[in-house]
Amino acid sequence: MSKLSLKKLGLLSMAAIMSASTAYAAEFEFTFAHVLTENTPNARAAVKFKEEVEKNSDGRIKINVRPAAQLGGDVEIIEQTQMNLVQIAIPPTGNLANFQPKMFVFDLPYLMEDEAAMKRLLDGEVGREVLDTLSANNLYGVNYWGAGFRQMTNNIRPINGPDDLKGIKMRTLQAPTILAAYREYGANPTAMAYTEVYNGLQQGVVEGQENPLANIDSMKFYEVQKYMTMTNHIYHTYGAVMNKAAWESLPEDLQKVVKDAFDTGRDYARQLTNEDEAKILANIKDQIEIIELSPEGKQAFKEKSKNLRKQFEKSVTPELMERAIQAAQG
Repeated sequence: MSKLSLKKLGLLSMAAIMSASTAYAAEFEFTFAHVLTENTPNARAAVKFKEEVEKNSDGRIKINVRPAAQLGGDVEIIEQTQMNLVQIAIPPTGNLANFQPKMFVFDLPYLMEDEAAMKRLLDGEVGREVLDTLSANNLYGVNYWGAGFRQMTNNIRPINGPDDLKGIKMRTLQAPTILAAYREYGANPTAMAYTEVYNGLQQGVVEGQENPLANIDSMKFYEVQKYMTMTNHIYHTYGAVMNKAAWESLPEDLQKVVKDAFDTGRDYARQLTNEDEAKILANIKDQIEIIELSPEGKQAFKEKSKNLRKQFEKSVTPELMERAIQAAQG
């Protein structure tokens, strides 16, 4: 072998050694757990978050993403994040409300009626104030991700208004606001882990469910449901959280890297959600009957939902409830 070849080999060997040392030089290693399948917008955004953090921290932070409920359901992941067994999570606010009651406000039907209202509320002062309350739960709330507005599916009848839900066994999140909403509509709601819903619908344990289109599509709920109504009744909000000690362990420069990556992930998830929804509807329209909710049907749902604000006002506080309504309305 020539001297030139040996020199090249030596340079390559040094590069490999430097690359390997960089790979093991991470000062911080965090696990990011969630329940979503890998093709959903927020799961793809979690990968984007990992890439942004590792690139912009120059390898000082390593992120291990654990999707698809590998570490358990949302409630289990929240508990693991509190204990620092998991450092990063994006559970629905409906589940976080079991730990911090002020989160109830985000799952009240028809509070956020469109994307502009969602951004005013979640990305504004009220959203930040509610995130800050999570410090009492050993969590640092960073921002809010989301999967679009929830739609209702079922096997019993088309849903054109709340009266059509009477007696239907509806699966919901383990979230008091959502369970209360379906009781108000006359349904028979039951909480069930996200990963169990397909089998529950297939076996008739539950007859309907609610989810944003991305989740309905990725879990193929349309295979075991006859009707879907475009109710857009609740924005499916995820609270992006970190274990408090893990967040505080980061120096200020790395906190900025992580915070910026969370914002990038949030915006990327919203972009992908908007891009995907039209495609999803086109793909599933021949497999499930899609009903557009009329203005009268929507108004009937809104009227039936009014009692919920009073019901949860004490937990949220009347003052915060009013400011949330004003922020959403603009």
